[in-house]
Amino acid sequence: MTIRPVTILGEPVLHRRADEVKAFDDELKALVTDMYETMDAANGVGLAAPQIGVGLRIFTYKMENDDGVPARGVVVNPTLTVGKISGNAPDPDDEVEGCLSVPGIDFPLKRAEWVRVRGFDVDGNPLDFEATGWFARCMQHEYDHLDGKLYVDRLNARFNKKARRAAKSNGWGVPGLTWMPGVDPDPFGH
Repeated sequence: MTIRPVTILGEPVLHRRADEVKAFDDELKALVTDMYETMDAANGVGLAAPQIGVGLRIFTYKMENDDGVPARGVVVNPTLTVGKISGNAPDPDDEVEGCLSVPGIDFPLKRAEWVRVRGFDVDGNPLDFEATGWFARCMQHEYDHLDGKLYVDRLNARFNKKARRAAKSNGWGVPGLTWMPGVDPDPFGH
């Protein structure tokens, strides 16, 4: 088990579509174990493989939910069916999202309140569940990472401009930047 560095906005693996997992083997199990360790050390509610520099379609999560889904899990090669996203402006108090790869900042973002997730567990067994509310938000956020999108790519014009300024002031947007959970200060102050 190894805690891995978390890649930061600008690392190429974060900005391209991840590859399908082909083999459900011990190597995959070791990667998923590292992802759990890293997510936990970073105090994250989710972690996608590209966030630790691995371009594969895998994400882990840790979130209590009311959907009958285990509070901790992994989804390999997921597909998402996304409900309707309201055209209203995001609520700056109740719809704020952050990301371990955009450390220490967060912005309001409108997401669907419902998704259906299909994929596989670490052993290759099929998964099929619905997620609602914040759990649905988590699933959408992590799935986006597998398609090379960060939540800041989805912000409305007002918040996108603020995110770009924050990235520039932090020196992000270039390859090679990471932070180390459990070693570097927690960017979200947990």
